[in-house]
Amino acid sequence: MPQFERYLGIDYSGAQTPVNSLPGLQVYEATPNRLPCEIKVTQGIFGQPKKKYWSRKGIAEFLAHELQEGPCTLVGIDHGFSFPLSYFETHSLAHDWHKFLDDFQQHWPTDLDHMKVDLIRNGIEGNGYVRMGNSRWRRLAEQRCGAKSVFHFDVQGSVAKSTHTGLPWLRFLRQQLVTRLHFWPFDGWEPPLGKSVIAEVYPSLCNQNYTNQGVTSHQHDAYCVARWMRQNDLEDNLSAFFQPELSASEIKQASVEGWILGL
Repeated sequence: MPQFERYLGIDYSGAQTPVNSLPGLQVYEATPNRLPCEIKVTQGIFGQPKKKYWSRKGIAEFLAHELQEGPCTLVGIDHGFSFPLSYFETHSLAHDWHKFLDDFQQHWPTDLDHMKVDLIRNGIEGNGYVRMGNSRWRRLAEQRCGAKSVFHFDVQGSVAKSTHTGLPWLRFLRQQLVTRLHFWPFDGWEPPLGKSVIAEVYPSLCNQNYTNQGVTSHQHDAYCVARWMRQNDLEDNLSAFFQPELSASEIKQASVEGWILGL
């Protein structure tokens, strides 16, 4: 029997501001009985003007609403959920993910309506200069799958902007949903039955498994994430992916840095 009643695959983008409508933001939904389909922004989200594409703020408010009362859902989002241990050590931060989110948002307030990552990087807004990272720093998960560092900006395939804009919205969801949403693996490696789960994903791990049906790469990535999660839940494989084969020291490190579902 599947653990989840719904699967949401989200391809993310760190471009522009949180309220900009972006084609790089895509949301696909699947259920145990239905393959993924695109969720379009067909009307104004919670009082916002009607837009052609999702905004980061729109996705966050959509998730906060849907996961409050909706079916048990597994959400996969394509951006980093934390930083390498080197970042915590350099800035003398406790190995506490929830405190990390608070500290990050105070220095990189990328959830403000007018805010762009480059405004903070260039010292015009925020105080990110005291919370900078190094592109040579990579999380254990990134080393394992060959992904770029969450601090590697301005290169093709970079997730740096997506990560730096997405982290404050994880904090928002934590505040809105309190105990209704399990942040994997930070709230524990084995999610409790009956609770919605949000996890970091890396579409490159699965997007070659499914044929692109003539959609954009962003749509295809979101589709593949939702389909992969659905398929592995139906095949009873998710429990193994929630408990990856890592040593005790690696588990300790990944509990702070995060892990990629499916790796």
